Amino acid sequence: MMTEKETVTEKIITDAMANPSPAKSMGDPGITPLSPTHTQQNDTDQVPPGPSFVVVVAIDFGTTSSGYAYAFTKEPECIHTMRRWEGGDPGVSNQKTPTTILLTPDRKFHSFGYAARDFYHDLDPSESKHWLYLEKFKMKLHTTANLSIDTDLHAANGKRVKALDIFAYALAFFKEQALKELSDQTGGEFDNNDVRWVITVPAIWKMPAKQFMREAAYKSGLVPRENPEQLIIALEPEAASIYCRKLRLHQMVDLGTQTTQNGFSPTENVGSAMTQAKEHVRRNRQSRTFLVENVIGELWSELEEGDRYVVVDCGGGTVDLTVHQIRLPEGHLKELYKASGGPYGSIGIDYEFEKLLCRIFGQDFIDQFKIKRPAAWVDLMIAFESRKRAAAPDRTNPLNINLPFSFIDYYKKFRGHSVEHALRKSNVDFVKWSSQGMLRMSPDAMNSLFKPTIDHIIQHLTELFDKPEVSDIKFLFLVGGFAESTLLQQAVQNMLQGRSRIIIPHDVGLTILKGAVLFGLDPSVIKVRRSPLTYGVGVLNRFVEGKHPPEKLLVKDGTRWCTDVFDTFIAADQSVALGEMVKRSYTPAKPSQQVIVIHVYCSEKESAGFISEPGVRKCGTLRLDVSGTESTAPRREIQTLMQFGDTEIRAMAVDVSTGRTVKASIDFLSH
Repeated sequence: MMTEKETVTEKIITDAMANPSPAKSMGDPGITPLSPTHTQQNDTDQVPPGPSFVVVVAIDFGTTSSGYAYAFTKEPECIHTMRRWEGGDPGVSNQKTPTTILLTPDRKFHSFGYAARDFYHDLDPSESKHWLYLEKFKMKLHTTANLSIDTDLHAANGKRVKALDIFAYALAFFKEQALKELSDQTGGEFDNNDVRWVITVPAIWKMPAKQFMREAAYKSGLVPRENPEQLIIALEPEAASIYCRKLRLHQMVDLGTQTTQNGFSPTENVGSAMTQAKEHVRRNRQSRTFLVENVIGELWSELEEGDRYVVVDCGGGTVDLTVHQIRLPEGHLKELYKASGGPYGSIGIDYEFEKLLCRIFGQDFIDQFKIKRPAAWVDLMIAFESRKRAAAPDRTNPLNINLPFSFIDYYKKFRGHSVEHALRKSNVDFVKWSSQGMLRMSPDAMNSLFKPTIDHIIQHLTELFDKPEVSDIKFLFLVGGFAESTLLQQAVQNMLQGRSRIIIPHDVGLTILKGAVLFGLDPSVIKVRRSPLTYGVGVLNRFVEGKHPPEKLLVKDGTRWCTDVFDTFIAADQSVALGEMVKRSYTPAKPSQQVIVIHVYCSEKESAGFISEPGVRKCGTLRLDVSGTESTAPRREIQTLMQFGDTEIRAMAVDVSTGRTVKASIDFLSH
């Protein structure tokens, strides 16, 4: 009985022997794929051990809020979260700081987080319109179809700035904060070379966005380009998954076990359980060190070999779902289904609120107000944020949202009548005006702002649970800041109807951060991942009558070739083990050639015959720098190894005749 792996390998090798193709990948006549094979490295010769680091610092760069945490490699069970941030909001835990950044009018970095927001708020409107203030900008990396190094962002005043600069400024800020804290802790200047950095990104992000984050890290001075190993890109739900393994019973809320107790229904218990959990977190807030015991948590000890669970990471920008299976005895994790999700984070609720304001006051006014009074708009959204957190399924009293004075004042100038008049005229009967200068929203009105986003999440979960790979799920871990929403918790409970237990870690907003530190300490904990896309290159194969379309025929030196054949490296949703390599050999067209450039194509479909098929797109470039490795061999063979089992795709290459390493890189950002 051959394993799935062996059949794949055998098929690729036989195909290659049947169709030797001394030809080209598109655009490079004469680049020859010689021997496609698929190698599985043993655990022993996995990845050479990297340099040893003194400390691991993880940065959770979120859409709405960000933070960092760290652990010394000598005490891996102690995870320290960063210092309390200055200027935190009342009622909102400030172990993270808002992902907001402020640049001076001449585009120099000024401040980040609460400091940026508060300084911007205090500027006079005549001044503030010259400053560049950005928030919730991380989503741009997910939503930009052809992301590149030159992608722009818009500041609150409408001015454009380079996205790479903004991300680099933010990472440089975290680097400075973390190194300062480490220096204070150790009583001496802490050397950045002793730090392994981990940056978290959504698992559903495509390769260009992950590479963008890495480029920003190089630009910020977080790690030098010569030492890429010093930075790990971690996937958010994976990090959460690693942390959830360590959970003890007192560190979580188990919605599944809250059956009718004392005459309460489970849904009534959701809110009270979360309140107790928040109280527990608040009491422990003064201590910023979390002890992660080396044991596996009690919940985990219920899991047996092969058990499956889902991590649903509900953040500000995206919702990310990962299905993991446990592998004993080491408790390694195997990804069972490729990461899925979408842009259904909690900022969707902010957009709904903005749409509601446009319905009442007019889109033209809201657009103008945002540009003319940008700081007041930020204040209005902060006021909304704190009320948003008070929304609950059983709430009966209205929620009041303060309208900034400049909103009321500017509206009167703009329209010639009052805000109160606008509300009366708008037919939006569930939002009233209170004489104290507040919008009064009925609980139903607030809940309706949540509905589109929560419906998206529930629809996605329903589709996921219908997949055959996703049957018999023991636990569903709900993590990320949005997981605190009792409206979301109740919707997930109603959808699952007891099919699996819903577990919510107490400090749900820090789950990813703590897990990312654990991942940085041991990146090999996740042994098998699923490829999100099919990757390959275009090659020539011998033309076969009846099999190949006539329009693909190319006759060269009397030989008949079929062009545009898709040579698959790895298929979508295929299992890939950590350290597993896909091997290809290429030959330069001319002996004098210095660089081989091979276009990489990808598709969401599991198989593709030709690179010209619908749904197949060019997504990157594989560059082999063969300069300086000239040899006397009549035919040079450059053997290329690509690693797909990690969170990023890596390439290595060697000149077979000389044994010298060839500089190889895969670029997903240049178009």
